[in-house]
Amino acid sequence: MQKLIELITLEVQAAFKSAGFDESAGKVNVSNRPDLCEYQCNGAMALAKQLKTAPIQIANAVVEKLSGNATFSKVEAVMPGFINLNLSEEFLADYVRKMASSPKFGMEEPAKPLKIVIDYGGPNVAKALHVGHLRPAVVGEAVKRICKYNGHDIIGDVHLGDWGLPMGLVIYELQTRKPDLPYFDDNFTGDYPKEPPFTVGDLEEMYPTASKKSKEDADYKAKAMEATVKLQSGVRGYRALWDHIINVSVNDMKRIYDKLDVNFDLWNGESSVHEVIPGMVQYLKDGGYAYLSEGALVVDVKEETDTKEVPPCIILKSDGASLYNTTDCATIMERTKEYDPDMMIYVTDKRQDLYFEQVFRCAHKTGLSKPATKLCHIGLGTMNGKDGKPFKTRDGGVMRLEYLLRDVCDEMYKKIKENKEISDEEAENTAKIVGLSALKYGDLSNQPAKDYIFDMERFTSFEGNTGPYILYTIVRIKSILEKYKAEGGTIDYSKIHTPASKSEKDLMNAITFFGPSVENAYNELAPNRVCAFIYDLANALNSFYHETKILTETDADKKAGYIALIDLTRRMLETCIDMLGFSAPERM
Repeated sequence: MQKLIELITLEVQAAFKSAGFDESAGKVNVSNRPDLCEYQCNGAMALAKQLKTAPIQIANAVVEKLSGNATFSKVEAVMPGFINLNLSEEFLADYVRKMASSPKFGMEEPAKPLKIVIDYGGPNVAKALHVGHLRPAVVGEAVKRICKYNGHDIIGDVHLGDWGLPMGLVIYELQTRKPDLPYFDDNFTGDYPKEPPFTVGDLEEMYPTASKKSKEDADYKAKAMEATVKLQSGVRGYRALWDHIINVSVNDMKRIYDKLDVNFDLWNGESSVHEVIPGMVQYLKDGGYAYLSEGALVVDVKEETDTKEVPPCIILKSDGASLYNTTDCATIMERTKEYDPDMMIYVTDKRQDLYFEQVFRCAHKTGLSKPATKLCHIGLGTMNGKDGKPFKTRDGGVMRLEYLLRDVCDEMYKKIKENKEISDEEAENTAKIVGLSALKYGDLSNQPAKDYIFDMERFTSFEGNTGPYILYTIVRIKSILEKYKAEGGTIDYSKIHTPASKSEKDLMNAITFFGPSVENAYNELAPNRVCAFIYDLANALNSFYHETKILTETDADKKAGYIALIDLTRRMLETCIDMLGFSAPERM
């Protein structure tokens, strides 16, 4: 289906041409003054300068040509030369009926679907997921789903931090505690135990302990680095321990990501490219891309058009050690080889903008990625507390992500029990669904790059621009539909009739923005576009609900039309919240 704004523009362009003017001036925009009109064309203003005539004269000539056009119920020229437009009720209803019966509500599939890899999550093995992992997980999952809905083939990779000194620290700390384990016996040739010698709780305690010791004790750090070298060199016992660390950590991560309804297609980490790094380094040297600078191997990535300093991309440190740059460049190389993607998206803190600029330029300059491959970084703002500083626990620590989700669900449980007579079990299950919506919507309704305040009271409110408000709207519609079906009614979208009230027309108008909003969310990699759409749609639905007798309407055709319209609204809302990564309960 063609977008509504395109159909309107075609009509206005034809009128400009018929009036003897350049038709390109007939571009129509959504009005920024909805109290005056629904759509507006400002083309007469620009033409007036070229033709050296009054814009109102051009506008009047175009309006005359549009007189009687069935697309519009109102067309008027206003000073100094704007053309104000309102859609005809029948044209709008017909368009909405077509949307209701079309796949994806009339959105067109891309002529050539893109292959996209999205890198999000990025947790470190052996460490608990904390609130800093919320935004990459939630925004990355929503972007993945939005890309998929727009018809593209997208692969999500968690990209674990599972290599380097953190692993050496954990292994050496374990050795200090349990030196008699067979993993540390160079002469051991048997099979290592299948059960790990630690729990996830042990790991989460060992890493910060080891990290603290390494900062205070140079000898301890040297031993941890030695353990890292042994691991990366393939020492059998260290690799076996590392496998245990990965399995224990990843199983726990999956448990928490499942609670967030965040799913990855790939569970690769930095380690997955360890074996290809030497070949990549040799390629960069042989191609003349990399050179030694103060002992380090670097690639120049600055460009003549740069207005700021962009340092070289360091491939190897002066001691020959790899860095994040090294593994990220190697990962781009491997993804190019394995998937040949049209786009790679990285979702991390916005403070890494310069870092990714260096890595992306290096990949393109050296041919590690194809020139046509688009490399994008979604830089995220910070989730802050009410004091405006990064969110902390009451005692000043970094809160575990699992505890944050638990606290939000507990708050929702209290509100649900206060507002309704409901069993504890149903209240608990509903609180999990609604709590997840509160947490995700509270994050996603902001621009990704924007810092935001985590406000428990506001996020869990059933009023205002919140997840619970959106879900309450969906549940309200479901309740009406259930009663209608219990009366023997069926849903027929052909029954959607010409709107008889302003609130009904406003709801139809809101519905028509589905496609453009979802497309913009994809084009801008901005889930907040979907949030803005469903908030407007929910508001329009609730205004219509409060002003219209739906179930008590005595005219059967009218009632069927109302029911079809609100069911279409429900389907759209549920489609959008699925894109955002949460769902609606049956009751609230």
